[in-house]
Amino acid sequence: MNTRSLSFRLVAWYAGLLTLVFVLLGAVTFAVVANDLESNVRANQMRRAQQIADTLLRGVDRSGEAALAASVEKLYAPAANDRFIRITRGDGHVVFRSGEPRDRGFDPAAVPPPALGSVESERVEPWREVRLPGGAGLLIAAVPHRAASGTLYTVEVGASIAPVETALARLLTVLAVGLPIAVLLAAAGGVFLVKRSLEPVERIARKAEAITQHSLSERLPVASTGDELERLSISLNHMISRLEEAVHGSKRLVADASHELRTPLTVLRGELESLTADPQLTPRLRETLGSLLEEVERLAAVVDGLLALSRLDAGEARSEWVKFDLAQLVATTSDQMSLLAEDKGITIGCEAPRGVVVTGDRARLKQVVVNLLDNAIKYTPNGGAVRLRVARGEGQAVLEVSDTGIGIPREALPHVFERFFRVERSRTREQGGAGLGLSIVKAICTAHGALVEVESTAEQGSRFRIRLPLAGPEPERPVQPQRAAATGER
Repeated sequence: MNTRSLSFRLVAWYAGLLTLVFVLLGAVTFAVVANDLESNVRANQMRRAQQIADTLLRGVDRSGEAALAASVEKLYAPAANDRFIRITRGDGHVVFRSGEPRDRGFDPAAVPPPALGSVESERVEPWREVRLPGGAGLLIAAVPHRAASGTLYTVEVGASIAPVETALARLLTVLAVGLPIAVLLAAAGGVFLVKRSLEPVERIARKAEAITQHSLSERLPVASTGDELERLSISLNHMISRLEEAVHGSKRLVADASHELRTPLTVLRGELESLTADPQLTPRLRETLGSLLEEVERLAAVVDGLLALSRLDAGEARSEWVKFDLAQLVATTSDQMSLLAEDKGITIGCEAPRGVVVTGDRARLKQVVVNLLDNAIKYTPNGGAVRLRVARGEGQAVLEVSDTGIGIPREALPHVFERFFRVERSRTREQGGAGLGLSIVKAICTAHGALVEVESTAEQGSRFRIRLPLAGPEPERPVQPQRAAATGER
């Protein structure tokens, strides 16, 4: 999981904020419920204490304290109702104290008496919470009452807070279990909503990745939502339209310039060749004309390369696709170029078992073989070796061209397929290269859906590997190889 992604951060913020809200809501709920339960218990005890004071203690002077105790026991039955009732006279004498409750939740005798000073001043604490030995707790309401004779009595009525604590414990358990579940469900819903919200972004990203210079006519999907995402898609499509116009204009310029330059270069080459054949020329002038003719040839090769790249960019490589045996094409091409290798004493080995059938432009793929083989021969010292291999593997045709030449420096490998890139300009110039050969190879491979790779070590040699999709198990009738322009350089 990418913790720095937008979707992760949105879900994390959403889940964190929701968790905070749920925790605060749970805490407030717990506090409110606890306060309500305790307030209800206090109010009930206070009401009973006031009833005893108003009804039973009013006639205590006439009936006597013994009758008072009997009346409390008869009317309120504190032990049977699990309540605590105690009536204390101002001098500290206990007139009545309830017995042990039925549930034996607390010991009435262990309840401490109220402060005597408070009793005498009629300033009794309205209620108090008492913790008894063993952990039992009581909420006790106290009401002072002065009889007609002037005797002060304090009525205490209490109840165990165990039911309140049990209810709060159950509520706390529900909150402790329910809140994480609620957060997880909300987070899952957040993930779903975030993914749904970012689906248009994913579609735009996938489409943007698929758009290349050969597919600039395509556009990004536009979500009709009327929001910022729709405006972004429209703006990006407008940008792609401007890029398409600029790229097409650049390609037309290169194609038109290359086409227009071919005629004057051909005329110039012919005139220079005619002048060179004049027997009256001095050796110095003949050498100068030869040098000019070499430059014209080099310029013509550059123009031919640019024109080939322009045609490939325009999709010309897909116009004449046929099925053919790649192994036969490689073997034939290596035989045709063997004379070039023999001049340098280079051995060419070819391992090309028949039956490796592909679909594509035969002339263009022959140009790939010619350019790679010409490169290998050109940059392999005298007495070296060049090896070609064609094989089948995993639904692909694999073509390898390796040599024992001077190799390519590691820092130059990522750039060898760039147009006009040359490892060493002086060295490439001596070999007659312009830096377009491998660019043409890359363009042809791209047009055929092929992958081209290069491995090289300086002063040890290079290996170019091309993976081309297979067309079928059976080769078609061999087609007579056609000559193609070879302008291979590094």
